[in-house]
Amino acid sequence: MANSWQRLSSTPCGEYSIFNVRRDRSRSPRTGVEHDFFVIEAPDWVNVAPLTCDGRLVCVRQFRHGVRQFSLELPGGLVDAGETAAQAALREMREETGYAAPQVIPIGAMVPNSALQANRCHFFVAPNATANGVQQLDTAEDIEIVLIDPDDIPKMITSGVINNGIMIAAFYYYELYRRGRLK
Repeated sequence: MANSWQRLSSTPCGEYSIFNVRRDRSRSPRTGVEHDFFVIEAPDWVNVAPLTCDGRLVCVRQFRHGVRQFSLELPGGLVDAGETAAQAALREMREETGYAAPQVIPIGAMVPNSALQANRCHFFVAPNATANGVQQLDTAEDIEIVLIDPDDIPKMITSGVINNGIMIAAFYYYELYRRGRLK
């Protein structure tokens, strides 16, 4: 295994509403050559798979500005300061869908893009989710609730209906949970 790169300096480059950018100057352990690397610093975020009593998943369909198209996803969002990932999952589910559940169960986590980002995405399942309120959307959200059969997920991924990489990872962890294959 190669040695770690030595970070020589770290300089803030910009602060934006939900993330900051920094420039790290690092030295290659193999060549000794110095390089600049840009890193996005953002809070961790969560995605939660609310599972209704009749076995359907509560998903959200919303317009995503990066790709300028609608995306079918699990509810989720940033973990706020002073909040655990599990608390964020329950809050985001309630705000985006109006659904609540007695608990969330952690099913996995991932680093969304280790080349550019310094945060993690945590995945949860929320069994026995029930609609018990109204959506509490902020002014930048416009979300449609979509209930799906978990058996339809593979064909939704292969057909491109679900094409967000983090969602595909979330659904993979959900499938492991569903099959009882999580440790």
